Amino acid sequence: MPSIFDDTNKPAPAKTLRGFAEINRYWDRQRMMYAAKILPGQYYVTVEEELIVTVLGSCVSACIRDPAMGIGGMNHFMLPSGDHNGKLMERNSDATRYGNFAMEKLINDILKNGGRRENLEIKVFGGGKVIEHMTEADIGGRNIRFVREYLATEGLRVVAEDLGDIYPRKVVYEPKTGKVQVKKLRTMHNDTVAKREESYKKELDNKPVAGDIELFD
Repeated sequence: MPSIFDDTNKPAPAKTLRGFAEINRYWDRQRMMYAAKILPGQYYVTVEEELIVTVLGSCVSACIRDPAMGIGGMNHFMLPSGDHNGKLMERNSDATRYGNFAMEKLINDILKNGGRRENLEIKVFGGGKVIEHMTEADIGGRNIRFVREYLATEGLRVVAEDLGDIYPRKVVYEPKTGKVQVKKLRTMHNDTVAKREESYKKELDNKPVAGDIELFD
């Protein structure tokens, strides 16, 4: 009898929506589904029965879906907002490093691909205090305040959240069902996530941001 981890008969991966071909997708042998792994500054939207996975330290991810239309996605941002001189950014730029762009891009792509704003269901995660020696105070706390204020201002429905604390989190989201699995990585080498975020923060501080996108209602 084949093991539940036997992936010899795994299906071919479904085609991604336009613009997401660069996202790393893999076969999750435990859950027997394809998964898209997003890194800081990335987001992913799908209409397929697949997972979206990320690991968060001080960063925040919003999991957003339209349950009626069967579309949803997740983002992963490091900083609440950026100085963009009145401009929003292109998909392939570094704009989604910032929460305001990451939220707008994710929502807009869900709406572009058939979602309806009034149906949107949001769950938010992350914002842990995992970087002790960062010169900028409590990035996780700033991200939490930003995402709560953003969603309240936009009048969007938040149905669940797991924010704050001192641990990194692994988040596994299934947009088709809305199911989220969150594992706090208490036994992980926490400095791995912290060092990655410190390095990413330094990279962002030294990188220009430019470009435009079109907004959809």
